[in-house]
Amino acid sequence: MRLHRNLCFAVIDGLHKIFNEGEYADKVIQQLLKRDKRWGSRDRSFVAETVYSIVRYQRLYAEISNVKAPYDRDNLWRIFAVWATLKGIKLPDWKYFTDTPTRKIKGRFDELSKIRKYRESIPDWMDNLGVEELGENIWTEEIAIQNEQADVILRVNTLKTTKKDLQLKLQSEDIETETLPDHPYALKLKERANVFKTEAFKNGWFEVQDASSQLVADFLDVKPGMKVVDVCAGAGGKSLHLAALMQNKGQVIAMDIYESKLKKLKIRARRNGVHNIEMKVIDSTKPIKKLYGKADRLLIDAPCSGLGVLRRNPDAKWKLQPEFIKQIKQTQTDVLQQYSKMVKSGGKMVYATCSILPSENEKQVDNFLTSENGKDFKLVKDKKILAHTSGYDGFYMALLEKK
Repeated sequence: MRLHRNLCFAVIDGLHKIFNEGEYADKVIQQLLKRDKRWGSRDRSFVAETVYSIVRYQRLYAEISNVKAPYDRDNLWRIFAVWATLKGIKLPDWKYFTDTPTRKIKGRFDELSKIRKYRESIPDWMDNLGVEELGENIWTEEIAIQNEQADVILRVNTLKTTKKDLQLKLQSEDIETETLPDHPYALKLKERANVFKTEAFKNGWFEVQDASSQLVADFLDVKPGMKVVDVCAGAGGKSLHLAALMQNKGQVIAMDIYESKLKKLKIRARRNGVHNIEMKVIDSTKPIKKLYGKADRLLIDAPCSGLGVLRRNPDAKWKLQPEFIKQIKQTQTDVLQQYSKMVKSGGKMVYATCSILPSENEKQVDNFLTSENGKDFKLVKDKKILAHTSGYDGFYMALLEKK
């Protein structure tokens, strides 16, 4: 493989923004890919995958190249040289690569790979927390898979098409997919492709949604005609799924504290042919209190550490802090206490997170059930999904019923 100067410069610029300016990797990559109209798909995938790969293994590569954050440009080139050497790529005769100690790099890699926090490239505190909550063996396997590239999974929009028809439509656009056992609405891409440019996407035949995330709406046991509240809706992937499961009948109230996210949901709902979603911004306690005792079903897709989805957000390893996890657990407790009041007698709710930590999942549910507001609820069932056993995102969901 030959390195091209303009592509390598794009990678270095991207890493500078992510590591030194705290920008989000996915946003930075979106900007980089618009940088040069002459780039083909291979060029764009080199830029995206190289940036992601170096972000994933930042700690390991920085340790091997003996540099410390904040990284100047020379440091970033040294990190890049480590990445290229370990990939077996011949370094060109550029000034940035003068005196790169190739043999020493490989030796240091072998040495550091014996230590999990370097091998998987995570902060000390995260490694300690993972072991404390999941035990040595499970954490070792789980954090290893979080460094692998996630598959692209689609959720078929049953309001507009069937899984079979979607497969055939995508096939006609040169995109091959396969079905997944135990995931009734999912198709997995056999090879990565830009699905957003397809006719099928523009016609609202599918959304991109991980297989684990697709199980949440199903878990809520909705029926057409119900009043269903999705209280941390975000851009509404699960709200859209709920609407489809309800066959567009009844009402889905999608709520979030960010109006900008609900605006995205509005656009997605139009494309999906969904017209039973009502959007409400949570700008005070009023919209919540108005719904006390009114919901047949409630979905709390709670804010969390996101430790189950690091494959998709590798820069989160460096942005997350122990203090944030403490705060988010308090938020989860508050959200359960307040929003659960919306469930009517005989109604059900799902508490879900994309975390793998018991302290954010089972323990939150146990604490809620022993609290004053939770004593009227019982746990019907819960499901914990680990990435290393499922192959998909780490997730947790618990179904509770109000007596």
